Amino acid sequence: MEAAVKRQNPISRTERRRRAAADPRPRVTLSFYRYVKLADPEVFKDKLLQVWADLDCLGRIYVASEGINAQMNVPKVNWDRFDAWVQNQPELAGIPYKIAVEEGDVSSFYKLAIKVRDKIVADGLDDKSFDVTDTGAYLTAAELNHYLDDPNAVVVDMRNNYESEVGHFSGAITPNVVTFRDELKHTPELLRVHQNKKIALYCTGGIRCEKASAWLKHNGFTDVRHLKGGIIDYAHQVKQQGLENKFRGKNFVFDERLGERISDEVIATCHLCRATNCDSHYHCQNQICHTLFIGCDDCVEKRGGYCSRRCQLVDTLPPKTKKRLARWYNQLIRRRQPFQKTPLARG
Repeated sequence: MEAAVKRQNPISRTERRRRAAADPRPRVTLSFYRYVKLADPEVFKDKLLQVWADLDCLGRIYVASEGINAQMNVPKVNWDRFDAWVQNQPELAGIPYKIAVEEGDVSSFYKLAIKVRDKIVADGLDDKSFDVTDTGAYLTAAELNHYLDDPNAVVVDMRNNYESEVGHFSGAITPNVVTFRDELKHTPELLRVHQNKKIALYCTGGIRCEKASAWLKHNGFTDVRHLKGGIIDYAHQVKQQGLENKFRGKNFVFDERLGERISDEVIATCHLCRATNCDSHYHCQNQICHTLFIGCDDCVEKRGGYCSRRCQLVDTLPPKTKKRLARWYNQLIRRRQPFQKTPLARG
């Protein structure tokens, strides 16, 4: 076990970034999930770590007794070995991959982190209180397009507001929430007026909608379906089948890229100056804050990557002072900011 821990974090974050940037090998960025019973998540984690580290895989993977949720990248030269091993595991055989829509110049991950969690997605639900296997049927990209044109159908974004702010389906309901837990709590009442309509759910890669569709059915919604493979697979289907792209803007992704473009349209604005035609996310350079914000090129350059002048000032303080300040940061600084502190690790 000690060897496994060392293998996950053998070098500093700065050195990991330097090595990833210096690695010329092209990588495949992908995500996948599966709800499957794992008898011993710790043992399963160690097996994944041993094999994927040997293949130079990088990413963030959550393992729980209910299954696996993975966002990662794999060197293309090792892809066949990676795929063969995954498909040979009883728990993973046949699992569908969601391949990134675009790679860009930024590496999607800089380290391999595999963690055991209570759940593969934090939803706040008591799974014993309802049938989590009674999920809605899948929708293809073409079928979702029909739903978007149907007055008797409602399409609901099951992501957080910082995700839908930069991109969403035209005409979709986008709840103003900052966690999936909050969305599951409020969505049944939000949709109560639409209870007799056809309901379609969508999210980044599909995992959140699996649980959400079962939760809505448990709450009395009888006609609930969800987009198979999420926005990522929708983009691939649109391209492969020549369909109309009804997604506006950028798909927020939970890796170092922070987004991949689905359409050329830019629908967000700079949080700092309110300039339009801006949808690039950044994390505040003040590590006490680390707030996720949208910034235009001018503001990011002028403020040095900070979300506010206050954070610029805080970052000039002595380390001991900043350490003390961090304890009260929510009360002293963050509560005055219009942005939400957003962990990068979500599914």
